[in-house]
Amino acid sequence: MRLVIQRVREAQVTVEGQITGQIGPGLMVLAGFAPTDNTASLTWMCRKLVQLRIFGDENGQMNRSVVDTDGQILVVSQFTLLADARKGNRPSYIGAAPPPIAEPLYQQFVAMVAAELGKPVPTGIFGADMQVSLLNDGPVTIVLDSPA
Repeated sequence: MRLVIQRVREAQVTVEGQITGQIGPGLMVLAGFAPTDNTASLTWMCRKLVQLRIFGDENGQMNRSVVDTDGQILVVSQFTLLADARKGNRPSYIGAAPPPIAEPLYQQFVAMVAAELGKPVPTGIFGADMQVSLLNDGPVTIVLDSPA
C-alpha cells in the first residue's frame, strides 16, 4: 500500500461535474493498494496517517496531527501510485491490486480512517475518472509505504 499525503487548506474531488468529496483544512490522501495488502497493513497505515504530526503547534513546529487540529481527511483511490516506470517509457501496473481486490481494501481503509478520526471521511468514486483540486498548505507532502 502506498499513500501520498498532502496537508491542505482545502481539497475536493469531482466526478462528471459533481463534487463527491470535499474538505477544509486537513489531509488530502491518494491511496494505492497492492495485492498483498491485508487488514494488518491497512491498520498500520490508518494509524500512521491519523497520528502523523505534520501540523504546526503554537511554536510553528510540526508537532500536531490531523486529530489534534480537528482536521478532515479526503481519501481518493489511485492505482497509478503502484506504477513501475523503471524500464521503458510505459509504466507497468502489475504491482497494483486489480479492482476486485483493491476496491474492498479501499472501502475498508476509508472505514478504518473514519473510525480512527471520529468523523466521516469524504472520498472520490473508486475506478472513476476524477478531477482532484487542492490548496496544498506548506507545501507539505509525504509518501508513505506500508511496512510489507
